[in-house]
Amino acid sequence: MIHFFSENFIFEEPSSFTDPFRYIPHPAVRKAAAEVIELIEGSRELSADFAEGKMLGVLVCKDAESKTVGYIAAFSGNVGGRSIIDGFVPPIYDLLAPDGVFKIKEADISQINTTIKELISSEEYISCHERLSQSIRRRDEALAEFRERMAASKAERTRLRNEGLKQEDEQRLIRESQFEKAELKRLKVSLQRDVDIAQKQMNDLLERVNALKKKRASMSDELQDWIFKQYVVHDGTGRESSIADIFAELKLVPPGGTGECAAPKLLEYAYRNGLEPMAMGEFWYGKASETAVRMHGHFYPSCTSKCGPLLGYMMTGLPSQPSNDTSEQYTPEYHIIHEDDQIIVAEKASGVPSVPGLDGRVSLQEMLEKQYGLTIHAVHRLDMDTSGVILFAKTHEAAVCLRKQFEDHSIQKTYVARLTPDSENLAKTGNVNLPLAADYDERPRQKVDFMQGKPALTEYEIISNNPDGTTDILFRPVTGRTHQLRVHSAHPLGLGRPIVGDLLYGGWSIDYPACQDDQNKKEAQTTRLHLHALSISFRHPSTGEIIYLSSDRSKYLNSYLNTIS
Repeated sequence: MIHFFSENFIFEEPSSFTDPFRYIPHPAVRKAAAEVIELIEGSRELSADFAEGKMLGVLVCKDAESKTVGYIAAFSGNVGGRSIIDGFVPPIYDLLAPDGVFKIKEADISQINTTIKELISSEEYISCHERLSQSIRRRDEALAEFRERMAASKAERTRLRNEGLKQEDEQRLIRESQFEKAELKRLKVSLQRDVDIAQKQMNDLLERVNALKKKRASMSDELQDWIFKQYVVHDGTGRESSIADIFAELKLVPPGGTGECAAPKLLEYAYRNGLEPMAMGEFWYGKASETAVRMHGHFYPSCTSKCGPLLGYMMTGLPSQPSNDTSEQYTPEYHIIHEDDQIIVAEKASGVPSVPGLDGRVSLQEMLEKQYGLTIHAVHRLDMDTSGVILFAKTHEAAVCLRKQFEDHSIQKTYVARLTPDSENLAKTGNVNLPLAADYDERPRQKVDFMQGKPALTEYEIISNNPDGTTDILFRPVTGRTHQLRVHSAHPLGLGRPIVGDLLYGGWSIDYPACQDDQNKKEAQTTRLHLHALSISFRHPSTGEIIYLSSDRSKYLNSYLNTIS
């Protein structure tokens, strides 16, 4: 399964293995991915099978005996109904084996589905359902008609009483009213009896359907549990465990499809075949996704819900990347643009969290609290990888005022970014209006969701189209959703151009940076997210004055954007 690079390819061994959830693809990973795409596009059958969109992965590895470096490739799930394709590693456990337990159990569950469909579409079920509907309709219509007659009789009795009645006539009207009420009760009982008979017949059928559904659910749960026990994986120290046990130890239940992604397939094949993992990456091939940001030829991090716990186990023993910096080790640069007794406006560096998180990195909020010796209130955030202007409050009252301004969208912000190359230029100005929602299976990523998403609107203006195909752009977000600019840039229904260096949304593509000849130069220039909060305009919480503050745009462009041109 291993594919070897050409002799003229210069391979520089990485010092640590890839963090699959946050990585810059190694030059060898990009080359391997390009060769896999070439392999697919060289086959009419494969290009057709993969055209609808599929996540693939490559693992650069070294043969333990020959020490020769090459790569192996994998695809997530199945392709064209196949789990095994020449040139790609096999699944950890082949569910599609025709004589396997899974196919047999799956056939039993499918037979229950067929029985349920046949029962629901049977003449007996349809006839019983119609009989129940008709009896309910007859009951409701008859009762409504009788109540109308009762209302008319009551109105007539009221008229007669208003004209004056003898005592015997009043008694007659009372008996008439009592008779009508008793008759209504008898009618209800009689009509309900027909409904109850039809309902019992319907309930008997529904009990059969529900019993089948309960049996199907039980069989599915048992099969899912059995599947995860068959998926036995290894780690870098030689230990082995089933997916069921890995998740159970974390008190989690593995989601469906766990173990079928490209990354665990690659690592498990390497462990079983004496290959030393060195670098890995996953990329999208084919049609772009309409919800999650997935574009042809772009790299993306592994999924967190399925691969988070699984890869956490499988990567044990591999040379890991340095741990996140602690407050004692990490003192990134920032500077104050403006401060008074109510507010602080600072300019933060890329890689600095705005507020405290769980990864041990010291946040800008904590730095400011240390500098000023008081509680600092965050009123909005910038992504950790986004640099630029950010606003804080020194008092609770100022924080409430500023947060209200963010809520009613009266605060205006401008960002500058560089977009990845594309053969077509964007319109000079425009807007992107795509609703966004959290992608809970792929945290912290967001997705476009037209059903559940919150409205998100971004205005943009092109600054320049650069010789290397990249585009410099100004963004003015009207709303402030999480990752709004990043998703609106990368999504095919938006600009279709990820921001350079965006590790979550495809800011690294297979062919950009283009080649390894000037790789060291390119690597140094594109390791950060090229998104910078350029300016902010707001009403001062105490004076009411409109404040406009910005970073040094020309300095920023020279420092971060123009270095690549």
